[in-house]
Amino acid sequence: MNKKIYLLYILLASMIIYPYSSFAIVYALPKNNNRLVGENIEIFTPKNNIRSLEYFSAQFQVGISNMLEANPDVDVYLPDSEKKLIIPHKLILPNKPHSGIVINNAEMRLYYYPKKNDTVIVLPIAIGTIEHATPSQWITSIKQKKKNPIWIPTKSMHDEYMKHGKILPTIFPAGPNNPMGSYALYLGKYYAIHGTNSNFGIGLRVTRGCIRLRPQDIEYLFNIVPIGTKVQFINEPIKSTIETNGMQYLEVHNPLSCNNKKGNNHTTESVTKYLTKKIQSILADHDPNIDYNIVKQALQDRSGIPINITRKQKYNNSTFQINKQTTCNLDL
Repeated sequence: MNKKIYLLYILLASMIIYPYSSFAIVYALPKNNNRLVGENIEIFTPKNNIRSLEYFSAQFQVGISNMLEANPDVDVYLPDSEKKLIIPHKLILPNKPHSGIVINNAEMRLYYYPKKNDTVIVLPIAIGTIEHATPSQWITSIKQKKKNPIWIPTKSMHDEYMKHGKILPTIFPAGPNNPMGSYALYLGKYYAIHGTNSNFGIGLRVTRGCIRLRPQDIEYLFNIVPIGTKVQFINEPIKSTIETNGMQYLEVHNPLSCNNKKGNNHTTESVTKYLTKKIQSILADHDPNIDYNIVKQALQDRSGIPINITRKQKYNNSTFQINKQTTCNLDL
């Protein structure tokens, strides 16, 4: 059941009692290979609200995309006063080994599993644009850690800016004007997990392929992740789990597009068709324990929140038809 609280109360209480590091979302790993963790929170924006959605997202350690999926009718620039917002803290852990760092591009979350510690730390991230996509099937490791990194734009970056009549500096020294922020975890020559000097963009596709975190989050991660930590990139817009109590859950996010052509509008219908095809490798066609009407609704809503898809015994089982011969035309 969701917890209903008023925003001002929780913000004031948390600022008084806890240091920032306590804001990192840390979940105890569930027992017996269960993967459902956390609880959603319901908050209300204050009267005469003047804050953007990013403000509320940052306070509760979620990204803009997660907030918009859970609250599709909210104004990203200025949510209505006394507006109810769902904070999506309930989630399904990726179906990957609980070790090192797992980055799921589709949900724009970073999962860190500290060694010999039955917990997982979850942080919201920004990823690469369509033109500069973050790798989605890649296993690497933390090669180097650097406080106060410098940034040296590549020739292609200089050329790109020149096309728009702008000139990039040859080097960005450490400081407030450095887009990498104050901390960087290098994954190789071209990619890093780093901070930012911007107060917006976490939960969006805004980088040149690197993983971007809010300044406090990268500082927190920098201080606890050792060099050599494995980092695995995945792209899973759909996650599912069967818990030991027999309940089955489905978590559906909007899939990432890889096509930015003008006029290529991804309708709800086309995205649903794409996800329906994708889900055939996750759920059986005729599982008597699944309510496929709920599955269909979850694919349409794409709330990014785990939904219980277990069929209640009193219901008649409906059939979820998946045409395995149909080709998905959605260019993602």
